[in-house]
Amino acid sequence: MPDFLSILLTIAHWAVWILGGVGLIATLLPILRQTAWWIRVCDFPRLQIVAGLLLSIVLGLTLPGMGGTGHTWFLVSLGLAVVYQMARIWPYTPLHRKQVADASRPDDDHDYHLSLMVANVLMYNRDASRCLGHVRHLQPDIVLAVETDDWWLSQMEGITKDYPYTCHAPLPNTYGMLVFSRLPLIEPQIRYILDPDIPSFHGCVQLPSGVTANLHFLHPKPPAPQESKSSARRDAELLVVGKVIQHHDGPTIVAGDLNDVAWSHTSELFRRLSRLLDPRVGRGLLPTFHADHKLLRWPLDHVFHSAHFRLQEIKRLTHIGSDHYPIYIRLSYEPEGWREQENQLEAADADDREEAEEKIEEGVEDVIAGED
Repeated sequence: MPDFLSILLTIAHWAVWILGGVGLIATLLPILRQTAWWIRVCDFPRLQIVAGLLLSIVLGLTLPGMGGTGHTWFLVSLGLAVVYQMARIWPYTPLHRKQVADASRPDDDHDYHLSLMVANVLMYNRDASRCLGHVRHLQPDIVLAVETDDWWLSQMEGITKDYPYTCHAPLPNTYGMLVFSRLPLIEPQIRYILDPDIPSFHGCVQLPSGVTANLHFLHPKPPAPQESKSSARRDAELLVVGKVIQHHDGPTIVAGDLNDVAWSHTSELFRRLSRLLDPRVGRGLLPTFHADHKLLRWPLDHVFHSAHFRLQEIKRLTHIGSDHYPIYIRLSYEPEGWREQENQLEAADADDREEAEEKIEEGVEDVIAGED
C-alpha cells in the first residue's frame, strides 16, 4: 500500500477514536448535573452528537485495519451512547404520543382561543420589518419580543393601535422585553427575579370569554463564557417560577427564550414542579436557534402551558434577521380535558422539591457572589 494511503488510513483511524471519544464525553458530562457552562452546553446539541457518534460507528465498522477487543468495546460504548441520546430526543418526534391533544373547538371560536408569538429579535438587528410583517399577517393576541432596546420599542410602537395593552422593559444589554396584547392584561408586572438587569413579565390575560390565564414570560442568561459561567441563575429563575405556578389553580402559560432545551434535566424538573405541558412532545423539535446555521440548531424558545389548553396550531416562523426564529402558537381553552392531559405528567416528588430548593439557593448565592 502506498505510504500516502497508509497515512490517510491512520488519520481516519484516529478520527474514529477522537470523534467517538468527544461524543462519549459530551454524552456523559450532562449526567453529572453540574452547573458549569462547559458541562451544561452539552445538553443542547444532542442531535449533532448522535450524528458524530453514528459517523464514528460507521467508520469503525468499515475501515480496514480496525479491530481487537478494545475497538469492539469502544463501538459498543458508542452504540449505547446513541441509544441514550435518542431516548432523550425521541419524545420530540412524531413517533411519540402527543402530550397536548389537538383542539376540538372550531377554528373560528375566538372567544376561547389564545394566540402568542414569541420572538427573540436580536438587539443588534436593525430590520424590524420582517418581525412586524409576521405580527400583521398572523395577528397574534399577544406579542412577546425579547432582546429589545429603545430602538426596537420605537419600531414596534406602531402596533399599539391594535395592541393597546402593553408592558415594557427595553434595555441595552440584550435582555430587554416588550409585551403587546390585544386582549386585556390584568396586573401586568415586570420583575427582576434574580438578576437586577434581567427582566421577566408576570400577569394575567383575559380572553374574550372572560376566562383569565396566568402569564410568565422569561429570558434568563445562558450558560456561556461571555454571559454566565454557570447555569445556576438560569436554572434558579425557571424553578422559582415553577414554584409559583404550583399555587395557580387556573390556566397558565410560560413562554420565552429560556436559553435551555426542553430535554435538559432542569427543564424536566421545572415541568414536574409546575405541571405544565410541552406542545412539541409528539409533534417535533421546532429548533429556533441558530437561524443561520442549519447544522447547529436546537429549540431554545419555548411555550409551556397547563392542561386547561389544547393545541390549535404551533409553527416556527421564517427568518427575521435574528439568530433565532420566532414561534407562533394558538391554544384552545378546553378545561374539560384537563384531567386526561395532566395525567400524562410525572408529578414532582420530595427529591425533586429538595433539588429545586438547592438549585434556587445556588442561583441566589451566585448572584450574591457576582460571578458572571
